[in-house]
Amino acid sequence: MANLSVKDVPEELAERLRQQAARNHRSLQGELMAILEQAIYAPAPTPMPRPGVVSIGWSGHPVLRRGGKPIEQIAAEHRVRFPQPIHGGPDAVDIIRAERDAR
Repeated sequence: MANLSVKDVPEELAERLRQQAARNHRSLQGELMAILEQAIYAPAPTPMPRPGVVSIGWSGHPVLRRGGKPIEQIAAEHRVRFPQPIHGGPDAVDIIRAERDAR
């Protein structure tokens, strides 16, 4: 069997390992072996899928796709969050005209 050595273990960490070993009725060596086995043989957590770049937004930043909700579900959630239409906001035409005139 191989021998492993861990150097420069902070005293606080070593003491906590000793206490954990005592709670589990193990030697320090046995506790470290149990921790290693658990780390190696435990199933790896499922990684979150990386978001994919769908397009580039109007601000020049990438638009990322993180989930897979259909548009119908998104619309239904939006209607629940905002049951009443917004009145009194600026018209898109006015926003575009102001942006164009600012150039």
